[in-house]
Amino acid sequence: MRLFTKKIIGGAGDLTNGAPTDYKDNLYLAVNGAWQEKAEIPADKSSAGASMDLDMLIEKELMKDFKNLAADDQQIKSSEFLQAIKLYRLAKNVGFLKEFHEKPILKDLKRLEDLKNLEDFNQNIAQLAEDNFILPTNIWISADMKNTSKNAAYVDGADLILPDNNYYAPDNESGKKLLAKYAEVAQKLLTMVGYSLENAESTVERALKFDKTLVPIVKTSEEWAEYSKIYNPMDFSEFVTKSKNLDLKKLVVDQIKTTPDKVIIVQPRILENTDKLVNDDTFENMKAWMIVRYLVSNSKNLDETFRQTVGEYDLAFSGAKELPTRTKFAYHLSEDTYDEVIGVYYGKKYFGEKAKADVRQMVVRMIEIYKQRLTDNTWLSQDTKDKAILKLNKMVIKVGYPDKIRDIFQKLNVDETESLYDNSVKLLKVIRQDNLDSFKKPVNRTVWLMPGEEVNACYDPSRNDITFPAGILQAPFYSLQQTSSENFGGIGATFAHEISHAFDNDGAKFDEYGNMKNWWTKEDYAKFEKLTQRMIDQFDGIPFSGGKVNGKLVVGENIADVGGLRCAIEAAKMDKDYNPKEFFITWAKTWCFKATPEYNERLLAVDVHAPQPLRANVMAQDIDEFYDAFNVTQKDGMWLDEDKRVNIW
Repeated sequence: MRLFTKKIIGGAGDLTNGAPTDYKDNLYLAVNGAWQEKAEIPADKSSAGASMDLDMLIEKELMKDFKNLAADDQQIKSSEFLQAIKLYRLAKNVGFLKEFHEKPILKDLKRLEDLKNLEDFNQNIAQLAEDNFILPTNIWISADMKNTSKNAAYVDGADLILPDNNYYAPDNESGKKLLAKYAEVAQKLLTMVGYSLENAESTVERALKFDKTLVPIVKTSEEWAEYSKIYNPMDFSEFVTKSKNLDLKKLVVDQIKTTPDKVIIVQPRILENTDKLVNDDTFENMKAWMIVRYLVSNSKNLDETFRQTVGEYDLAFSGAKELPTRTKFAYHLSEDTYDEVIGVYYGKKYFGEKAKADVRQMVVRMIEIYKQRLTDNTWLSQDTKDKAILKLNKMVIKVGYPDKIRDIFQKLNVDETESLYDNSVKLLKVIRQDNLDSFKKPVNRTVWLMPGEEVNACYDPSRNDITFPAGILQAPFYSLQQTSSENFGGIGATFAHEISHAFDNDGAKFDEYGNMKNWWTKEDYAKFEKLTQRMIDQFDGIPFSGGKVNGKLVVGENIADVGGLRCAIEAAKMDKDYNPKEFFITWAKTWCFKATPEYNERLLAVDVHAPQPLRANVMAQDIDEFYDAFNVTQKDGMWLDEDKRVNIW
């Protein structure tokens, strides 16, 4: 006799450790339970699953290529790719880097140590910002969200040492342990660069004291999830008066080499509290915070001893058992720096133009289905429908990899006779300067937010484009060997998910050109907000891995999930060989996931996506076809009453 009731959300059973069961009781465990019982998280990773398997496959393929190419530069046809190989080769050269040890970073730490007071700090504030030091406030350049043809300066604030404000709660034991480990590692690093033990301890103590003052002021993960709320324009003449202690004018003008009419305030609370955070009384704490943050962030680029030391915190943070090998570290450092270059290389070699064309037509087909669903929509007015369809008509599709590598990568040159740290600093400065220079240039709409080798996909509301890198366009998401129903349950749902982001709680606030603009009728948006609240309520408080889901944090991704799954199944139905069981089984297969407790805790705190097993189950529960496919009744664990099922798009 089943003990499950129709009130269960997310299926019956423990999704993190459960054994296989029936599709009717738990779709996720029926598909992935056997895998989950046997799966082992790689020692140098914090999770395992469908996406991680592809990540590791790509890692293996590219690391093999890197090894071969590093042995013979003559094989390398691209000048940009040659620089990527040079960085990889330098990062692997343990003996050479050991000779430098701590020396390369000393000159930059001294720049911070020599700051005497706030006046001295203000004299150097723009140069420190340009050189990528971590400051209490700084700027970055991106498209003006209300006029996306032009770039604007966004003024942002500091982040916290730990991942989210919740880690600092008095009853959060994980946060206490993690912060203690950070302090321990930071002290070790300071002694390694010449600090006495006493000086190291006091420096870390002051840094943590400053970090604590930020906790009630910086944005929470839930607040960051509302993308449109980073847009808070302010006349520059008003902005420069917001602090008596920091030279805000110099911070902006000296970096972009002009005086802007306005700036965009990303974190208003930080701006309003600037003088409370930074003043004569807090200066030494702020300076210590800058020193510690910079040293911890850059230690991995010194030598292997430093990487192993800072890695002690990384392991506590991720829950992984061991650090990646030196060779993996070298590969990932190069891949992160030259991501677009490597993505084009990977896409051309392992994906190709033929697959690119095939996938593009699948995406176009999904957009057409979306248009039809909007046309048939019963709760939108015709005016809003027309504008939504216009947005779909203007949506830009990016598949596989870019046609052209951006010019910035021609400027990223590596000198193998210098230290890894000095090369990294130089490369980051070029990247930083390129961003600052873009203020005076029109927005480049051809930029890809993800490189070709990444196992992911995205929608950019400010460009109204969707990106599907070559990395994710493989089984179990997509394969010519899979049936149409399997492909639509996998990559088809991913395509439609990203399209749906154009109409999630944030995407719905942007028009066909990516401008933040209200194009809804008041009545339509009120209906949409009610549906959005239903999605928040559906997920809020669901138990997972010792914690609970924050429905508001994950609502945007959930709207995209349920909309994507609904459109994907409509596409699958159009094929003669439509098989609903294959569709839902593949859907669940793409979400197989196992993670360390530390990683699961962090995801629940900061990730805008719901836990993957819940995405597999709850979204299926919202789709009527799932019940027909597996004959699910009120007696079964996957049953959800019809009035509880959420259907937005």
